[in-house]
Amino acid sequence: MNHWRPNQRFFSNLAVVIIGILFYLAVSHLDLVAGALGGIVQVLLPFIWAFVIAYLLDGPVRWFEKKLHGRRVLAIFISYVLALAVLAMLLSFVIPQLIQSIRMLVDNATMYLNNLTRFVNEWTERLGIDPEVASSMMISYTDLMNQATQLLTRFMPQILNYGMALGSGVVSALTAVIASIYMLMDKHKLLAQLHKITYAFLPLPKARRTLEVCSHANGVFTGFINGKIIDSAIIGVICFVGMNLFRMPFALLVSVIVGVTNVIPFFGPFIGAIPSIMILLMADPIKALEFAIFVLALQQFDGNILGPKILGDSTGLSAMWVLVAIIVGGGLFGFAGMVVGVPAFAVLYSLTSDFLAGRLKAKGIDANGDPLPAAPAQAEQAPASDGE
Repeated sequence: MNHWRPNQRFFSNLAVVIIGILFYLAVSHLDLVAGALGGIVQVLLPFIWAFVIAYLLDGPVRWFEKKLHGRRVLAIFISYVLALAVLAMLLSFVIPQLIQSIRMLVDNATMYLNNLTRFVNEWTERLGIDPEVASSMMISYTDLMNQATQLLTRFMPQILNYGMALGSGVVSALTAVIASIYMLMDKHKLLAQLHKITYAFLPLPKARRTLEVCSHANGVFTGFINGKIIDSAIIGVICFVGMNLFRMPFALLVSVIVGVTNVIPFFGPFIGAIPSIMILLMADPIKALEFAIFVLALQQFDGNILGPKILGDSTGLSAMWVLVAIIVGGGLFGFAGMVVGVPAFAVLYSLTSDFLAGRLKAKGIDANGDPLPAAPAQAEQAPASDGE
């Protein structure tokens, strides 16, 4: 009597069925799944931040390690000292002035709006614009800015509470920093362990392909994120210097907004310019117009000169696919999705292109549907020696 034994195809089909059932249950109980994942992420949050810190500092560590002839511990020490110095400078210089600018904006909002109203009324008379149209526009703008002011006033204590909560989370921060140091020190050992796991659970060709994809993804993410951070920092500094040269108000506040939002590809300049212009419009409408011209020139410089010089073609995506990546990433994961969406989509785009190229090659056609050129014939064998 023959006994039935499960084969590899049976297990593959069973895995597909189980995955389908689990996916259906997850979608049916999305709130429970989100809550469970949120709890897991909360527990792992220090280690997630540790990975982010280690990933961002890996580039400087490798650079210093090369300059110091392989002294990795010293390279890690120097990288962390420089990172802490930059963080201390931000905490001691930028943040207090930033809070002072926000408080000044909130306290003087009424005066700024009155000055803006007088300015609009004066130019309405000069240009012969219907006063009712200008009045309705000012009412809408005043309501909007009053709501923004009330929102800032209402959330200021909560912001301070968040700051106190951040201070109470010193243990988690220290855990993240210490874990990131261990990750950088044991980087080669951790990578070797990941390689070992990959080769153990996957067939050799798939394991090699998986590691190639991971290496490609790491290159794309590292080049894009590090380049974008450097690019945005330079733009923020240039914006601060330019606004001080032209004597524009709230130079630090606006420069921080422009620098942070510049991390977002494509939409970043517009996202940062709109609230900045609205802030300056209350304080000084003429300066707001000057800033609009200045930031337009600044973003043209960034988009055509500075950005390509720093980033190069790190993603290989066209403008249309960059737009798709930003919209989808932002819709799914918010600000972080808008930043990480472009390199993530670049990796998926590369994998899809390789897959399609392989499928087309197997059918003997190119991307246009035309037959591929025939493979060159084998080289003729060398003539026999005279002794034969």
